[in-house]
Amino acid sequence: MTQTLWVEVRTQNGLMGYGEGCPREYVSAEDPIAAQTFVAAHTSQWLAQIHDVESLRTWVASHRTVIDANPAAWTAVELALLDALGREQACSIEKLLGLQALSGVFYYTAVLGDASPEAFSAQLARYRKAGFNSFKIKLSGDSWHDYAKVEALSDAGICGSAVRADANNLWCDAVSATDYLRVLDYCFWAIEEPLKAGDHLGLAHISQTLGARIVLDESLLREEQLRDFRSEPERWIVNLRVSKMGGLLRSLQLVEAVRDSGLGLIIGAHVGETSVLTRAALTVAHSARDIIVAQEGAFGTHLLSHDVVKTPLMFGAGGMLDVDASGITNKPGIGLEIVSPTVR
Repeated sequence: MTQTLWVEVRTQNGLMGYGEGCPREYVSAEDPIAAQTFVAAHTSQWLAQIHDVESLRTWVASHRTVIDANPAAWTAVELALLDALGREQACSIEKLLGLQALSGVFYYTAVLGDASPEAFSAQLARYRKAGFNSFKIKLSGDSWHDYAKVEALSDAGICGSAVRADANNLWCDAVSATDYLRVLDYCFWAIEEPLKAGDHLGLAHISQTLGARIVLDESLLREEQLRDFRSEPERWIVNLRVSKMGGLLRSLQLVEAVRDSGLGLIIGAHVGETSVLTRAALTVAHSARDIIVAQEGAFGTHLLSHDVVKTPLMFGAGGMLDVDASGITNKPGIGLEIVSPTVR
């Protein structure tokens, strides 16, 4: 079960554009009802004011605070508009936005959830058999369960330089976090959000003590928050999720700011994203190849029982997604053939 906001736009010529956003209360304080309310409140304004890419950029720039409060909802709207504009002009969203054409191969991380030791080991074995060499595990705060996970990783010959841990804001202070992680006796190369969002001093202490980089997710929701991390850029990695950042345009701006600041970048994904958000993330990832340290998502029907497109965008063996082989690169808009969003 997942929750997604789905938006459809129809042009005067009858062409359709499709967009998706993932409202998550624990990330941006959005819920589906608030997202739908936002769309209903602004639809007439968008119809009157947004006609092309430039007017779209103008609306985004002049409504920063509104988008900050509704990033996932706006993401769905913006993607639908960009898809419709691309289809109307018979060009890809990359060409529409003046970007380099999408091409090449992208490699995704194997994400292992908080499961029982037996289930974790089985999932790890499947990923290993499929040829993955980059891993992310979810920590639970239960030392016995978490130690079993790192033991399984060690038994499989996977060293910490290939593994990052997502702690999901588990600890209240840096000392508790470092004590716990030391007991696990596994050298993760990066740790995502071990403390409550925004505890910059505590996060820096963990990085210094453990020699691991810190992945910023809930602690970095907007571009201007980068200023708090520029003094020691080597410690920090931004987890950029298009739906979290408030759309494709703002995500592309963040890439430039991250590059200028010297931080690392992960192109992330919310659990349950369809191929529409996977496609948007590929645009961002292609523009940021020089600073990306990992990429997440592209699960498609590996995870979903139903995707919204005829041919899901999803990783294959080794976590690889070859967009040239996918057939989307020269198609208008997002290049996906929508079958059914199964909206409820």
